[in-house]
Amino acid sequence: MPEFTNAFSGQKEDRMLTHDELVRAIRFMIAAEYEAIQLYTQLAESIDNKLAQEVLLDISNEEKEHAGEFLRLLQVLAPDEQGFYDEGMGETNEKIDKLKASCPDGKCSSQAAH
Repeated sequence: MPEFTNAFSGQKEDRMLTHDELVRAIRFMIAAEYEAIQLYTQLAESIDNKLAQEVLLDISNEEKEHAGEFLRLLQVLAPDEQGFYDEGMGETNEKIDKLKASCPDGKCSSQAAH
């Protein structure tokens, strides 16, 4: 996202970034993509202009693709982090399985099985 408080925010760094700085920059870019998705979707849901809605939602979907590209790049640049993500997904899967077991008819939550 643009940073208007710094007159030099559009300039490139005066030196090459370290690997760790690149990883942090990619994380920031992922966050920026998700912020853009939120902004475009929120605006589309707040207007009744069909053309603008369609364009905004299309751009929002493109930002999701960008987020995926950055996430994949982060996996390559920082493979040691994957274990943390896998652990977090595993914990959530356990909660999903527990909820499914307590609601076999699926009526407890319409999204529990997803």
